[in-house]
Amino acid sequence: MATSTEQFEKWLVDCEGAHLEFKRAEIKFSFDELVKYCFALANERGGKLILGVTDKHPRQVLGTKAFSEPDKNKMGLFQQFRYTVVVEELFYQNKRVLIFHIPSRPIGVALNHSGTFWMRRGESLVGMDSEQIRQIHAETGPDYSAEICEKAVFSDLAPEGIERFRSAWIRESRNVALINLSPEQLLSDAELVIDGGITNAALILFGTSRALGRYLADAEVIFEYRVREASIPYQHRQNYRQGLFLFLDDLWKTINLRNEVQQFQSGLFAYDIPTFNERVVREAILNAVCHRDYRQQGSAFIRQYPRRLLIHSPGGFPLGVTAENILGKHIPRNRRVAEAIEKCDMVERSGQGVDMMFQESIKESKALPDYTGTDAYEVRLALQGDIQDARFLRFLEQVGQETLDAFNTSDFLVLDAVYHQKRLTEEWKNRLPHLVELGIIERSGRKYLLSRRFYSFLDQKGQYTRRRGLDRGANKALLLQHIADNNKEGSRLYELRQVLPHLSEGQVQNLIRELKQESKIHNMGRTRGALWHSTPPQKDITSNPDTV
Repeated sequence: MATSTEQFEKWLVDCEGAHLEFKRAEIKFSFDELVKYCFALANERGGKLILGVTDKHPRQVLGTKAFSEPDKNKMGLFQQFRYTVVVEELFYQNKRVLIFHIPSRPIGVALNHSGTFWMRRGESLVGMDSEQIRQIHAETGPDYSAEICEKAVFSDLAPEGIERFRSAWIRESRNVALINLSPEQLLSDAELVIDGGITNAALILFGTSRALGRYLADAEVIFEYRVREASIPYQHRQNYRQGLFLFLDDLWKTINLRNEVQQFQSGLFAYDIPTFNERVVREAILNAVCHRDYRQQGSAFIRQYPRRLLIHSPGGFPLGVTAENILGKHIPRNRRVAEAIEKCDMVERSGQGVDMMFQESIKESKALPDYTGTDAYEVRLALQGDIQDARFLRFLEQVGQETLDAFNTSDFLVLDAVYHQKRLTEEWKNRLPHLVELGIIERSGRKYLLSRRFYSFLDQKGQYTRRRGLDRGANKALLLQHIADNNKEGSRLYELRQVLPHLSEGQVQNLIRELKQESKIHNMGRTRGALWHSTPPQKDITSNPDTV
């Protein structure tokens, strides 16, 4: 981005307003202040922060020494701001000026930094009040997919797509009367056509390639296959600029062409597990179509690799949805599209679609769906196809399908977390007693592990003992042995924690306290830096006649 001298001179005489902010910054400028101004200007729909210029009229160009190597600050700025800020060095009358080109926030999204929604007020930065934030959130307005596309006519909708919708709706609702409805009446009953007007939802679901090119060109899905993630050229590319009901099955077939089958052995039987689970992939594609922001330019992309599938769709999560609360959260951005798809039972109801994706991934011992990299402009979903541990699959086989059918998503997440020794959230901890009662997991002190029968079934009893940990007596014996071996110099608490790394600091301290009460050890000092020594056994003076 290159600013011309004429444009810069025009800014110098403009009033400092919604899109321009000038700072003297002759010697330096705080990086933290820079980040806050990025958030403030973005919240005001974007603008430019210019360093090296006075802010009062008539403005003077003083030049700046701030951020002498601006390229080195780009990564730090991106990590804080999460959006790309173009930094431009401009030399005006031999004086260096820095121009930060700051993009606008997404529609309906207020950006916050360190808990504050920054904005400018005069020469200061202040936080927005609740009414200002509410007004930004209200920008999202009514359901875009329910709006009428004024220029579209019924012939812009593909008959084959409408008939596929009819068949699926009949199959799900068992309402055979739908077969007698005209296409116009069918879509009117589904609220996809309103008083003869074609909704954006109807185009998204049934639009012909020609119609989408005219009225909704960004409503397309682009598929690419690459042999390696580092590979720049793709081996196959397919553009799907047509209604969802026209391309969904073909897109799955395209993905399935290279869907390697992985095998795992259970006793005498071998089981086949596809790298990409069809239910999971279809749900991910439908979510990308249902919940993307069609007011933002750009296509949805599906990139397939031998063991990994990436799905990127324009627009961040719908307002109120985050990567942390996405399980069970159901806030459709395009409600009319979502309702039509639900009529056909193509997606899970009541916000259970993402839950199903997580459950299926766990049941196939695959990594959980990963939304890393998602921001306010784009949702990024990565699906991993590798089976992580076939032994876990055998364990689930032993648990039994009837029990698994009664599991909710939290049960599966707890099972996955316990097996992979991940941290348990408070919500997951509430499911622990139920799983202990079923005999699927066990409690050992403050930690949980899969049950003994899992490790016995896999002939991994030694691993069970290691994961369960030593009993209390054995733990105390290990501590005592270490203290005795290092009795001359003494042992500090941090060393004793190294002896029993699977225990918390509090648990180790409790064991030390018991050993002291048993007169087996004593300490020199009272703080965390105290030295612990073994105490020699007391002599029994009644049994030694030579004792005076």
